[in-house]
Amino acid sequence: MKLPHVLSRIAIYLLSLVMIVFGILHFLHPHDLMNYVPAFLPGGIIWVYFVGAAFILVAIAFITNTMVKAAGYLLALLLFIFVLSIHLPNYMNAGNQEMKQLALISLLKDTAIACFALYIGAGAHHQKLHMEDSD
Repeated sequence: MKLPHVLSRIAIYLLSLVMIVFGILHFLHPHDLMNYVPAFLPGGIIWVYFVGAAFILVAIAFITNTMVKAAGYLLALLLFIFVLSIHLPNYMNAGNQEMKQLALISLLKDTAIACFALYIGAGAHHQKLHMEDSD
């Protein structure tokens, strides 16, 4: 196994570990995270549990190297939705500079993780989504 492959697997395992921690935090502190669920979404706390489960399932897919393409693309989509529906509005409507800075950090963090998830999904050449023949 070549060094670049080993390093990329380590990076994927580290991302998986981060996603597992985020997922567990969604189950341990769901009421704290309710503040981030947009008011226009029905279901309330169900979304916190859904996101926690999604994070853990994506991590399992990455660790076991199964359905990596789908998991990577779906994680990226979920995180981009967070950026547009949670972090950007929080940034735009922040009451003070500290809250604005925290919203910007969250926006940038989720954008970076989403881009890494897209990269992982795009690199899973052996796993097909059958979207097109050249995939």
